[in-house]
Amino acid sequence: MSDSLWLTIVGLGEDGPDGLSPASLKALSEAEVIMGAPRHLSLLPPLSCDTIEWPVPYADGIALLLEKRGKKTVALASGDPFWHGAGGTLAKHLERGEWRSIPSPSTLSLAAAALGWSLESTVTLGLHAAPFARLRPHLAKGTRAIVTLRDGNAVTEFAGWLSKIGFGDSTLHVMEALGGPNERIRATTAQDMAFDDINHPVSVAISAKGGPALSQSSGQPDAFFDNDGQITKRPVRALTLSALAPQPGEHLWDIGGGSGSIAIEWLLAHGQNAATSVEINPDRANRIRENATALGADRLKVVTGAAPQALEDLAPPDAVFIGGGISEDMLQTVWRQLPAQSRLVANAVTLEAETLLASWHAKFGGDLLRIELAHATPLGRKRGWKSSYPIVQWSVSK
Repeated sequence: MSDSLWLTIVGLGEDGPDGLSPASLKALSEAEVIMGAPRHLSLLPPLSCDTIEWPVPYADGIALLLEKRGKKTVALASGDPFWHGAGGTLAKHLERGEWRSIPSPSTLSLAAAALGWSLESTVTLGLHAAPFARLRPHLAKGTRAIVTLRDGNAVTEFAGWLSKIGFGDSTLHVMEALGGPNERIRATTAQDMAFDDINHPVSVAISAKGGPALSQSSGQPDAFFDNDGQITKRPVRALTLSALAPQPGEHLWDIGGGSGSIAIEWLLAHGQNAATSVEINPDRANRIRENATALGADRLKVVTGAAPQALEDLAPPDAVFIGGGISEDMLQTVWRQLPAQSRLVANAVTLEAETLLASWHAKFGGDLLRIELAHATPLGRKRGWKSSYPIVQWSVSK
């Protein structure tokens, strides 16, 4: 064990010290300081060392904990600190050699065990401090998910949210104080939720039923995106996302965000992706935020401003989409800031923009694609094809 190790993060269950390993008990017995939420401290027998109640909000306690550096300190956390727990937050402020973690079974593991669900095939999310819509991309008929929630009121709100988006028939298993003497598990449907005595800590397991579900491929239905007509339509969006080729952990610049559909689908492609949407119209910028939140992509950063000026302080991109306002100045600025091996996709509707993209294609190569779509529409008593404006798409890797 390193001489610099001063902090032990102990995962604690609802059964208190009875569920702790010998290593955790030893850390507690040798501690000079024990810091934890009031509920966690109440699960332990009387302590002879100094104790500190973790404040709310949680971030305010980190500085208090770091002040104890050099003393044998235990920080209490729920279950497995690194499975939707506090461990990841704490580790960001610590050097690897100065701390260790001793986990207990997580609430999510206890829930899966209680229901007989295979954890590897179950969606698990911590929603106690996150929007419910983080679950939205995972919801589909037959999906099983286990989520942690803030308290009993949050369970009622969560059931209402599920019903509102079409999943009211889903079965909910409401699980309180799992693993402890006060454990209780009850089942209902989201639309019939009527429990008014739900105690913290609480988690909910969902057997999803209903819809509509989000597709696992690019090109979500246009109806999922509130818009004022400024939206990359579904077929073109699918082709655009294919050209952008999102990969895990990459960052997209979406210039001329409109409804945010391109950036949102980029984020839906992988949970570690990042995106920044630049939109000059404030109303549209707000609409982008609302669409992102509703579809579980609330990590989307929205910048209200005019490009290329609004691009100056953004984190470097791995890919850039230009959906509006294409100009020579725009392309010059984006190309200059685009890192090597990054990708650029631009869609043009006007003849002037098409000419510009053709010129850049001649200089820098890539693919130049003309997209012409027609939809069947009523024509008298029969049907005919109604063509949309053709779109020219230039895609290139720098």
